[in-house]
Amino acid sequence: MAEKVNFRVAHLKITDHLVLGITQDKINKEVETFKYLNLQCQPMMGWQQVAGALTAGQVDAAFILAPTAMDLYKAGLKAKLVLFSHKSGSVLIKNKKAHIETIQDFKGKVVIIPYQLSIHNMLLHKLCSEAGIEPGAGKDVQLEVMAPMQMVEALQYDEDGEIAGFIVAEPFASQAVTEGYGEEFCLSKDIWPEHPCCVLVVRDEMIEKHPDAVHELTTSLVKSGKFINTSVTTAARIGAEFLGQKAEVIKRVLTEPADRITTANLFPVLEDLGVIQDYMHDKMGIMNAKIDLEQFVDTQFAKAARAT
Repeated sequence: MAEKVNFRVAHLKITDHLVLGITQDKINKEVETFKYLNLQCQPMMGWQQVAGALTAGQVDAAFILAPTAMDLYKAGLKAKLVLFSHKSGSVLIKNKKAHIETIQDFKGKVVIIPYQLSIHNMLLHKLCSEAGIEPGAGKDVQLEVMAPMQMVEALQYDEDGEIAGFIVAEPFASQAVTEGYGEEFCLSKDIWPEHPCCVLVVRDEMIEKHPDAVHELTTSLVKSGKFINTSVTTAARIGAEFLGQKAEVIKRVLTEPADRITTANLFPVLEDLGVIQDYMHDKMGIMNAKIDLEQFVDTQFAKAARAT
């Protein structure tokens, strides 16, 4: 048998990437054995680092924001989107010190987002626009980009309540709530039910040279997604270790409510990706050109893994 390939996968310590943590745990406990790959999870601090590592070939794959993945592909990245990593799972948190009651109270304040080319930026724009508020530089609501793991601390030290809040992937929203700095304003699923956010992108070289390894990993991730759905307590314990969080925070993310984040159906839906691309290009103007999603998305591995 051919030698196993080292499969380097970039990710952040967010619940959106919990399927990877479950797969890593299965390997550690020898519940699952890979024939074709050695999984090397590479946690990173923020989205810019993930995008840079993927572009430079320092990793073979990455769990990355869908709009960022599209933009990298447009810029020449030789890679394919092979799987969603979850659906829903983010929260708009209001800062307790900012005295926010309605969306109108966001005016004149700052909202922190994790990245410009993120579903979070899009959902915030949608929420504000529908209320007649404009987010952006020099507009009603100022935006500030910050790595997710820094956001809770930003609220902690905002003595004057200048930050209205932040919109981010879990578990940082639940962390802000449990530590007493923020309250939920709305869940991302209530702005767009079952929306995609993070996706698994694999470099073309890995797909071409080691398709069995890509298939093996995606199949495991799909199983991990279904495991999270049926074994919440165990998934929360594993997630706490993988993400460096308290188990009760992760359990809150997975149960309150049960569809706050979903991982049972990871098949890449082109129509949903099209909605993101159209909105960010046509309404926000932060995507300067569109890509051919059928060329970028490779569903062969998701189909083989029965990701639907």
